[in-house]
Amino acid sequence: MRRRPVNSSSVRSIGWSDGTLELEYVNGSVYQYFEVPQPTYAALLAAPSIGAYINKHIKPYYEFREV
Repeated sequence: MRRRPVNSSSVRSIGWSDGTLELEYVNGSVYQYFEVPQPTYAALLAAPSIGAYINKHIKPYYEFREV
């Protein structure tokens, strides 16, 4: 999946395709979150704090796996 770099102290890059959100953290780990709607992805990119948005709106609600 193609990811785009983001300005965040915890996340290096973010990608989204067909409901799968892919996050590359600064420590090098990559996680995929499933069935994430496109508006949630757009809100993540627009969030003032990407890490805080992930912790509040992504992690508690979507199944994930480490890639």
